[in-house]
Formats: sequence, structure tokens, C-alpha cells
Amino acid sequence: MTDKILRCREVQQAIGLSRSTIYRMIERGDFPRPQKLGLRAIGWRQSAIDGWLNARAVGIMNGMDRNLHSGAMA
Repeated sequence: MTDKILRCREVQQAIGLSRSTIYRMIERGDFPRPQKLGLRAIGWRQSAIDGWLNARAVGIMNGMDRNLHSGAMA
């Protein structure tokens, strides 16, 4: 089975977060880094996004959700 490559808009739609939030989370190490596809193109493997969504769902169910939008330090 081939792992589909998702572009930024597809990732935004899949996870419901803005581009700036995604990049902020990448810098913090809270979101998978994209892969370079060309000189000016990047994309994420579908499996990486699915894995992140699953891990986040488990964290939320276990009460370990972080506030993604505030950027506040605990």
C-alpha cells in the first residue's frame, strides 16, 4: 500500500488547525515535520498525520490534552 502525500491545505482540513498553528507546533516538536518534495514544495505522509491524530485522541481521552493555541508555558 502506498502512503499518500498530503499538502498543507489537506493537512489543515484533516486536523482543523491553521497553517501558522501547524508550523508553531512543528517548531515545538508537537507535530510531524513535513518532507521536502521539491525546491518549493513540502508534504506530509498520510500515515504520519493519522498517527498524530490517533495519539492526540488517546491523549485527550486520558486527560492529557495540552492547550495548543495559547503557546503558554506551564
